[in-house]
Amino acid sequence: MSLVSIETLIKGAISGNLVSFPTDTVPALAALPQKADLIFQAKRRSPDKPLILMGATPASLWPYVRGSDEELQLWQEVAQKYWPGPLTLVLPASEMVPREMNPFDPTTIGIRIPNCDIAREIMTQTGPLATTSANFSGQPPLGRMAEINAQFPDVLVLSHEQEIILASGVPSTVAKWNEISCWEILRQGAVKLKF
Repeated sequence: MSLVSIETLIKGAISGNLVSFPTDTVPALAALPQKADLIFQAKRRSPDKPLILMGATPASLWPYVRGSDEELQLWQEVAQKYWPGPLTLVLPASEMVPREMNPFDPTTIGIRIPNCDIAREIMTQTGPLATTSANFSGQPPLGRMAEINAQFPDVLVLSHEQEIILASGVPSTVAKWNEISCWEILRQGAVKLKF
């Protein structure tokens, strides 16, 4: 496939195809949550490495997590402070999360809102998408849409060259909520969480 327009990419994603578009960190390889197995296959990714559920708005993501009212309020306060932006929150998963998103540990889900207008515009129309960096597993993330198109010829890749300006190239910080009510940093990225 060749580079495609945003309209073609959105239609393709809704139809269950793998797509790729810029984000505020690195370009994403994305699919509907129930089609997440396509990402694992395309990337040759081990199923013990979960995907991130990315959305256009916090309201679109909260149904995918479960917690007490107090926990939800705390998580929403953190999200309000750092979203949109390069912070992934790993939280207890609700029954809405398909097992394909996290085959080895379906009890948690990483969620994020990117600080990238194009990505949010796409997900406003597709709904939240299963995402990860666009590259073969173990390889450096690809930074240009043309490179992604060459490496993943079966993926609908957005025709957009502004991603060089949009993307930091630094992955998101990943913070996991644990049972003793505090955050554990699984990967330090651009965001420094203040506790």
